Amino acid sequence: MSDSHETDKNIEMWKIKRLIKGLESARGNGTSMISLIMPPRDQVSRVTKMLGDEYGTASNIKSRVNRQSVLAAITSAQQRLKLYNRVPPNGLVLYTGTILTDDGKEKKVTIDFEPFKPINASLYLCDNKFHTEALSELLESDDKFGFIIMDGNGTLFGTLSGNTREVLHKFTVDLPKKHGRGGQSALRFARLRMEKRHNYVRKTAELATQFFINPATSQPNVAGLILAGSADFKTELSQSDMFDQRLQAKILNVVDVSYGGENGFNQAIELSAEILANVKFIQEKKLIGKYFEEISQDTGKYVFGVDDTLKALEMGAVETLMVWENLDVNRYVLKHSATGEIIIKHLNKEGEADQSNFRDAETNAELEVQEKTTLLEWFANEYKKFGCTLEFVTNKSQEGSQFCRGFGGIGGILRYQLDIRSFDDLDDDEGVYEDSD
Repeated sequence: MSDSHETDKNIEMWKIKRLIKGLESARGNGTSMISLIMPPRDQVSRVTKMLGDEYGTASNIKSRVNRQSVLAAITSAQQRLKLYNRVPPNGLVLYTGTILTDDGKEKKVTIDFEPFKPINASLYLCDNKFHTEALSELLESDDKFGFIIMDGNGTLFGTLSGNTREVLHKFTVDLPKKHGRGGQSALRFARLRMEKRHNYVRKTAELATQFFINPATSQPNVAGLILAGSADFKTELSQSDMFDQRLQAKILNVVDVSYGGENGFNQAIELSAEILANVKFIQEKKLIGKYFEEISQDTGKYVFGVDDTLKALEMGAVETLMVWENLDVNRYVLKHSATGEIIIKHLNKEGEADQSNFRDAETNAELEVQEKTTLLEWFANEYKKFGCTLEFVTNKSQEGSQFCRGFGGIGGILRYQLDIRSFDDLDDDEGVYEDSD
């Protein structure tokens, strides 16, 4: 059940990402685009009254075109709010206005939805673009983990949230090495060395408090801390009295890594995989790693490419469907103008530019576009019918990048062994799947 809930949450996050992308690129004529966000427990009546006041103010705009478009947007927002008796439990997001399409025409847009988790922002803006900054907080994974990579050369502070890793700060240090010189001064050298090491640990402890304690709440801003390094400094830091007690309670793991700096950061993430198993970055690496394992062992329980993946889906053979979150392929439902036959094609940008894809190969008759949706959207809505789980992957990890570049960003792990090629000869199904790659 939790897996299904997690999948639904990932799909919701992908939909929000896609929505943000679309809204950010939209531009309007004049200030006719309204962005309205109502937090949970807000009152619809309050916002309706505010829109009424805004309508009165906008009536005084001197420019006729601008005045009309602003009034139209406010009216549209008022009409949409009438559909709600109260604000939904997670709040309400509403975008409405007139945008300019690519061919210079004007188009009215109204989008309203309840976010999949509570949105703690209140916003009303009338501008020539939609404001999506507040939506970004919906995409942040609830769990953020702090990393301190500390060795004899320096320290790196970083965070991992979802599948995004961020380096907060790094500094280098020049510590004296042990040496056999000194005679009478050996004790002095040893004391200086110990003092510099002590100062280094203190500086790291102070910076850790600065980066991982939220000054507003005086509480840690990370769900857990991983200390890593190649020398004994990490252990020294974790046991030191100078290390903040609030952070000490958050230490999940202390790991040995072979490198310092960013390489050590990557290694520490991998070594802490068990502990951070619920972080998306690790999940993604595990998932794609499992997929590559099926390929390297040639088990026949894998599929890639639009054509083959869709055939395997139709057979109900796909257990886990993996799709790159930015896959640029559209699904066309085409109708033969003469016979009325329905043909489904999947085309990328190059395929769409090739007009032969919209004509029948034998008769050259025109194929009429009945429906056009992105393949990603179609998967998000239909995947349950095929009895599989849907995973959106990014190209941020090394494995993800390899999957997106080398395998076209679409593939699946199968329930049983299947030789897709053997079905090609038998495939006399009318709904031909064509991929332009």
